[in-house]
This record gives sequence, C-alpha cells and structure tokens, in this order.
Amino acid sequence: MSIDLDAYSTDAERFVSALDREYYLHFAGHKEAFEIEPIYERHRGLFERSKVEDLRELAAGAHSGDEHRRCRYLLEFAVDGLIGHATKAEAAALAEREAALEVSFDGERVPFRQATIVQANEPDPARRFVIERARLELLEAELNPLHREVLERTHAISLDLGWNSTRAMYEELKRIDLGSLQRETLAFAEVTSTRYRALVEPELRSHTGLGFDRLRRSDLPFFFRAKSYDRTFPAERLLEAFEQTLEGLGIELRSQPNVKLDLDQRARKSPRAFCAPVRVPDEVYLVVPRKGGRDDFSALFHEGGHAEHYAGVDPTLPFEFRHLGDNSVTEAFAFLFDHLIEDPSWLRRLLGADDVAEYLSYTRAGKLIFLRRYSAKLAYELELLGGERPLESMPALYASLMGQAVELEWPAVMYLADVDSGYYVANYLRAWAFEAQLRRALHGRFGDDWFDRREAGDYLRSLWREGQRLDADELLAEMTGERLDFAVMLDEVGA
Repeated sequence: MSIDLDAYSTDAERFVSALDREYYLHFAGHKEAFEIEPIYERHRGLFERSKVEDLRELAAGAHSGDEHRRCRYLLEFAVDGLIGHATKAEAAALAEREAALEVSFDGERVPFRQATIVQANEPDPARRFVIERARLELLEAELNPLHREVLERTHAISLDLGWNSTRAMYEELKRIDLGSLQRETLAFAEVTSTRYRALVEPELRSHTGLGFDRLRRSDLPFFFRAKSYDRTFPAERLLEAFEQTLEGLGIELRSQPNVKLDLDQRARKSPRAFCAPVRVPDEVYLVVPRKGGRDDFSALFHEGGHAEHYAGVDPTLPFEFRHLGDNSVTEAFAFLFDHLIEDPSWLRRLLGADDVAEYLSYTRAGKLIFLRRYSAKLAYELELLGGERPLESMPALYASLMGQAVELEWPAVMYLADVDSGYYVANYLRAWAFEAQLRRALHGRFGDDWFDRREAGDYLRSLWREGQRLDADELLAEMTGERLDFAVMLDEVGA
C-alpha cells in the first residue's frame, strides 16, 4: 500500500475547491460552459483504481473513531470521483445542453432552466400543462440519453470495483442501512395513506382551485408557489428577514466575508437554489433564483442554513471533516432554518403575521406530499440501482410508485432526471427526521423563540464547528441520547 493519507487529503481539497467553483460559476449563470473535464484531468491521479483499493483496505483495517472516519469519507470521495471522472464528458454535456435549451409553447420561448419558474407562476392550468409537456419532451429527446449513459457507466464501475450493484456500493460507503430506512418510510406512507386526501385536498382546492379529480402533476409547482401568501412573504423583506434571524442568533451576515450572496437573476441561472462551499469555511456561495413569495424565503433560508454551517466549521479540521461525511447533517441544518418560515413564533416576530392557522395547514399538506414522494423515490432508487431489474422496466415502475405516493398520474419520462447521485434521497429523508429532533431539542433548551436567543446561536455554532465529523446518528446521540427515527415525521404532518 503506497497511499499517503494526508497528501491525498490535501490534493482532494484542491480538486473539490476547483470543481465547486466551476459548479458555482456555471449554475449561477455566470458562464455558459461547464468546464469540469480539465479539472478532472488535472487531478486524475486521485481517482485511479489503485487509490480506491488502498483506501478501501485502510478503511477496513482502521481503528474506530476519527482515523476510521477519515478513511471512510475519503474512500467515498474516491469512488465518487472515479465515477465522476468516467462520466465527466456526459456531465458537462448535460449541464451545457440544459443551459442552452429553450422551451417553446404557445408562441413563446423561455430558457429550459427558467421554464419551471414560469410554470410555477402561471395561473392557467391548461398553460401549466402545455409548459410542462414541452419541457418534458426536451428532457426525453435531449437529456435522457445522457442521463442513461451516466447511470449505466456508474453501474459498470460498481461491478468492476467488486460490488454486486450500485446499491451495495453506496450502502457500504455511506454506512446507511437503506433497507431499514425503507421500512421506516414505508410505514410512514402506510400510516398517512388513510388521511392523505383529507389533509391535502382542501389545500389543493384553496390554492389551485382543483381537487384530485382534476389535478395534474403540472399543477404542483403552482401549488407549492403559494401565491396567496405573497403578502405574508413580501419580496422586499426577504434578505432583511434572513439577516434579522441571524442577528437574533448572534450572527452578522454582512460581517461574514466568507459568505457570498448571489441573488441576481440570470437567464442561465439554475432554477434550484444551492450553496457552493468552494473553500470550507473560507469561501461559501449562497445562490438563490427568484420565483417570488414563500418559495424565495424557503430557498434562501434553506441554503442559508447550509452556508452558515459550512462558514462556521473549524478551519483546523481535516478536509474530510470540513467538507465530506454524512450530508444528512448539513441538510438538517438547512431544514432547521427552512422550517422557520413555518414557525408561528418566527412568523409573528419577523413578518408580523398573527393569524397563521390556515397557512400552517397548507405547509403540513405540502410537507406530506414531499415526504410521501421522497419515500417513494427511495423505494424506486433501491430498485433502479439494485442491479436486478432491466432498465427498460424503470420508467413504468417510476411512474407507478410516484403516482401511488401522491395519487396523481406521474410522467414516466422523469425516471432518470429525478434521481440524485449516490442515494442522496436517503440523506434528505434522514435529514428531515434529524431536523425535527434537533428542533425539539432547541425548543426544550431555549424556548419557542430559540431563533432569537444568542445562546441558541452559540450552541448551533458549537455543532457547526464539528463540520460533518460525526454522522447524523452519532451527532443526535451525542446531543440528546435519542435514536434517529423517521416516525417523528408523523407529528410534523399532523397524521
């Protein structure tokens, strides 16, 4: 074995920094090209098969504790990097093609990445359907062939590295019992199935004018846009409300030189908000496209939670604890801030909203749709990446599982585009549960106005300093002694 762990870690950080900077520049709309191939080529030595084998051997032989964590996190990084290197051309082509495409409908042309925003703001259900149909036609013709190449190459690499499937590979790398998580999410879906329509349909009718008898998937972006609450979430209060929230926790956003806000609109800007931790904790970008209303608040607060977490990491920690590890942790901190826009105390104090009962019914319905959909996504991806079903059967399975979960006809063409790499769906599901348990702990320790307590901010900063050295299970056990349990989400949706 010839690998020097410290040297490998240093080179890995240089690669990640360059890749995240390119990701930021392209997806924030600053540049048309997505030039990741030269970055992978400059650092190709990180992703040689021998490096993966050395790291796997080190991880298997490492003692428990931080030494074992370092080896595991770097092993996952190396495998992801090997796959990324093998599929870099397809990834670049996907990003650049998506940025260049235009959606045509009713005599109009809009950038592909902006079409979902236009759809979310369109009051006419028929036009929403036309926009989505045009967008999905481009997805099928222009992007799905590339998605399929990436998926097939990833599966081939997992077999070549000695795993029997992509699922088996990521279960070992992430140390997440995906089967156990599926049982928990299936139990959640079963319990909520009897009350799903009763909880969701009144909100659908209130915000779209449509019940399940007439609702289509193309109407959901408009439902989640929630235009009727625009007065509760005025655009001019967006950044100010976020800054005031941080001030209550003892954080001055404009005094943080390492957090860089990108709120400007650009034609090629991704419709998905994101945080780009280019150099943790020294250079963190917070990128939010503008749709309007509640969506913008949710996006800013969610990605702002990521940004504050990364910006608050102890700079002396090894790279793998500052940037790698269990992303359920950083997602939980993001959801913690995101959830504030559903918190009655926060809504009264920051936005002056007193009568929030109807709004909270809406948020519970929206969360129930999301949680059931992501539970179905996990079940689907376990089949997609399990290596036992033919790929040709996947569109129908995807449409069936998604349709059953949300009780709508679901477009099969999304069967590849709706899949994040590396079972990130599991990180989201775990993060939702972790955030609920973390939030309860904050309420118990600091009160309902924890978001306005400097000592709560001090406590969060003590957690942020650890980066992702501990996974979500370890961090929760250390904080509260509890076990991570998805069943807590039943209370979150009133089921």
